Amino acid sequence: MSYAVKEIFLTLQGEGMQAGRRAVFLRMAGCNLWSGREQDRAAASCTFCDTDFVGTDGEYGGRYDAASLAAKVGEIWGESERRLVVVTGGEPLLQLDAELIDALHDRGFEIAVETNGTIAAPPGLDWICVSPKAGNPIAQRSGNELKLVWPQAGIDPEELASWDFGAFLIQPMDCAQKEAALAAAIEFVMQNPRWRLSLQTHKALGLP
Repeated sequence: MSYAVKEIFLTLQGEGMQAGRRAVFLRMAGCNLWSGREQDRAAASCTFCDTDFVGTDGEYGGRYDAASLAAKVGEIWGESERRLVVVTGGEPLLQLDAELIDALHDRGFEIAVETNGTIAAPPGLDWICVSPKAGNPIAQRSGNELKLVWPQAGIDPEELASWDFGAFLIQPMDCAQKEAALAAAIEFVMQNPRWRLSLQTHKALGLP
C-alpha cells in the first residue's frame, strides 16, 4: 500500500495523558469529516478542525510504502529509547493498517493513534485516543483516552462516559472564543470530576 503523508516531525506530545513525552508525529493526509478546504468547512461533518492535513507538502511529506515510512520515522527519532510515534491526521485510520503497524513495531516504536472514532481501530495499536465529533457515528468506543473538544453542541458527555476508556478528557476548543471555551471546559470538569482537563501545551510552548 502507498501511504499519503502530510508531514513527519519530532516534538513533545502536547495533549492528553501522555503530554510532555517525546514523540514523532506522523500526520497522514486526508479526513472523512472535512475536505480540509475552507470553502467546505461550514457544511462539513466537523467544522472546528485546527489542523492542515491536505496534500503531501509538509516536512518529509510524500507517498511511502510501509518499510520506507517506518524507516523515515526511525531516522527522525534517532538512537534514543522509549520510541513513540503518534499517528494522526486528518483521520489516520483511513490509511493505518496491519502492514504499517508491523513495520513501526519492527523499528521498536510504541504506536499511538489520534482518531475521530468513526473507523474501528485495527489490532496491534499501543495507545488509542478517540476525539468524537457531534453528529457522527462512533465505531471505536474503547481505548486509552477519550478526548472531548468542548464546548460542542449535539454531543452528550454522559453517554460518552459509559464507554470503555481509561481516561476521560475535556479539551477547550481552539476557536475565536478561546477564553470562553477554556472557562466552559474548566466549569465542566469542576462539575464532573470523572473528567480531566487537557490543554494544548505545545501551542503555549510554540512547538509544532
